[in-house]
Amino acid sequence: MSQSSMFPEAGAAPLAYASSLAFVPTRAAALARLDAFAPNMGSLYAKNRNRDDGPADRRYVSCLSPYLRHRLITEQEVIAAALNRFAFSTAEKFIQEVYWRTYFKGWLERRPWVWDLYTDDRDRRLNELSGDQATAYQAAVEGRTGIDGFDAWTKELIATGYLHNHARMWFASIWIFTLRLPWSLGADFFHRHLLDGDAASNTLSWRWVGGLHTKGKTYLARPSNIEKFTNGRFSPSPEDLAKEAPALEDDWNGEPGDPPGDLPLTSRDPAFLLLHEEDLGLETLPVEKARLVGVGLFVDPACRSAAPVGGLVSQFTQGAIDDTRHRAKTVVGCDAVIVPDEDNLLEAVTAAGANTVILPYLPVGPLRGPVARMTGRLAAEGFRVETMLRSHDRHAWPHASKGFFRLKKKIPSLIARERTPSLL
Repeated sequence: MSQSSMFPEAGAAPLAYASSLAFVPTRAAALARLDAFAPNMGSLYAKNRNRDDGPADRRYVSCLSPYLRHRLITEQEVIAAALNRFAFSTAEKFIQEVYWRTYFKGWLERRPWVWDLYTDDRDRRLNELSGDQATAYQAAVEGRTGIDGFDAWTKELIATGYLHNHARMWFASIWIFTLRLPWSLGADFFHRHLLDGDAASNTLSWRWVGGLHTKGKTYLARPSNIEKFTNGRFSPSPEDLAKEAPALEDDWNGEPGDPPGDLPLTSRDPAFLLLHEEDLGLETLPVEKARLVGVGLFVDPACRSAAPVGGLVSQFTQGAIDDTRHRAKTVVGCDAVIVPDEDNLLEAVTAAGANTVILPYLPVGPLRGPVARMTGRLAAEGFRVETMLRSHDRHAWPHASKGFFRLKKKIPSLIARERTPSLL
């Protein structure tokens, strides 16, 4: 079966409502959205965050995740916006949701083999799709299952690059327990189409629904819950959904390794800043002491999967790169260039007169391999390579060893530690 026929959703035409939830891939748009949603980060969010009123009404959720995904804005900036308006006790639920992303990132960082096992399983299952399973898979990714709600979420995801978190949970549960499709293929479908598609949050959320992240704890999509929290927009028949959610099984998790430690910049030599799509936060990176003589940008959204990545994902990611390129001159005083491979990077670093390359920490995920090869080439050529780890991650990841509760207890002290002039 050809790739185009197996993955027709990659080139699907946007639905009419796609423009109702437009994500502009710039830091300015992110800050505007942050400012607009800040008044809702207190009790309004806590009471209504599970409501999915559809893509035309997102008043109860921030829709900041695509920007956080690329760190066009940072977790510190979002948390600060909440605490500038509300006491911690009032904004606690919203802040906890910000830290869920941090938790998943830290958990996977300490178990990088889970990502490798996932990608191996995903690729094997994509190659083996055939017969009834291939038919069921295609019906699912094209929104042709006949299940009320599920088909609409499929089309909404493809058309907007976004789904409400509650819809993501229902979708994953139906995919795993009703359609009985492999969880790794569902995670891949999300990763290819979500603008906020993140290796850690996406993969581990799917494993959580299936009972693999927290062993034995699953999430069952119930018709009454869907009807209630979609305000009656969807009401699937009880006969259409699984009535039980038996936990999936594997032995992937293992014991956590050590988190990365402090990675301060030490070189004061002429430096070239290499940015990647995991962290485009020029304004908040601790580069004020670096002698920057050049900036490079690396992007490769296609590496998210062996299957085609959604057009909106590619457009948003490229737009974020373009915005960062335009901001670079003002923020760090250097022109930025696109470096699509190691040869171009070597040429750019040499032309800039740098002998050191610095880059934001690259977490576990699809970009780590390509960027490691690029920086490895530079190191082999005699260039010094230094990595910056933001303090938000450095302080929180040691507490992301098991369940979220361990990190949750530390949130007040982590915030107190972060509320300093430095955003490193």
